Amino acid sequence: MNSKARAVAAANHGLLTRAQALDAGVSPAHIRQMLTSGELVSVRHGVYALGEVWDELDEFSGRPGLRTRAAVRTMRRAWVASHDSSAHLQRLPILNPPEPHVHITRPGFTGAWTKNGVKHHLARFSQDQVVEVDDLRLLDLARTAVDIAREHGTPYGEIACDSVLRRGVSRSALEAALAAMEHWPYVVRARDAVAFADPGAESVVETLGRLLVACLGVDDMETQFPVMLDDGRVLRGDIRVGCHLFEVHGKIKYLPVEQDGLAERPPTEVVWAEKKRERQLHQQGLGTSSIIYEDYWLPRRQVLARMRSEYDDTVARFGSRLPEHLVRNARELRGRRRA
Repeated sequence: MNSKARAVAAANHGLLTRAQALDAGVSPAHIRQMLTSGELVSVRHGVYALGEVWDELDEFSGRPGLRTRAAVRTMRRAWVASHDSSAHLQRLPILNPPEPHVHITRPGFTGAWTKNGVKHHLARFSQDQVVEVDDLRLLDLARTAVDIAREHGTPYGEIACDSVLRRGVSRSALEAALAAMEHWPYVVRARDAVAFADPGAESVVETLGRLLVACLGVDDMETQFPVMLDDGRVLRGDIRVGCHLFEVHGKIKYLPVEQDGLAERPPTEVVWAEKKRERQLHQQGLGTSSIIYEDYWLPRRQVLARMRSEYDDTVARFGSRLPEHLVRNARELRGRRRA
């Protein structure tokens, strides 16, 4: 690719339209050749990405975000990116649906249609809900989460609402975004997601775990429960119900950092540390069991039966009421953290 075309792409997040390529002196034959070799990647009709830029992006948010940019470049009207697309561009952890689309919104009476991989939404929004990220106009995080909940339902909405609370968005901001949708289609989905939201769910997998635990019909569910050990160290359990801790595990915690994982030591050491951690929690009067990502997608009755059995074992061993010293210590530790 000549330097002029490459400079145009570099100024546009690695994107280059066919018209820009031709204006920069790249012939149609050369464009076809670069598409074949992978130097260019067709992101949508008439819009290309530099191959090295595309290869560096992930499928969770990077590539979907670039697809959104490519789609917006071809729009003739003043749309804003919304729903999943707004989440991708704001690097908000969400769960992508099986058939993802680029989502854009402009003011109008509530309605939607899909064309060429882009879902166009007509819906009211205020100008103070519009933010700008790298020269693109998007709906803000609160509105984005509520839109996702209304569009996709469970578990997508719960994941999005948990994610924005972790990013510092207030619950009142979520409720304000929801209030404007009182008579909109599928608003009940969004109400449920906002009511369920908890910033203590620290990842997509932890939100899925909370949804499973909620299906057990148990009360007193608490996230990031702090436990002080005899030596003064503090451990935190992902989801506490009574005297039982459901620990949520993702494969990423066992992958080395160089493989885009979180493990800074060999997997065997990570697993061994977990075993010692479980014993320390048992010594404090708490039972433990594990939830993994795949559990949410397995037959629900089978998974819930296992979880109920694990919880019942803890009740038989430690009772259903949390010991007073754990209640007292947790209250003190949470107070310190807030301070």
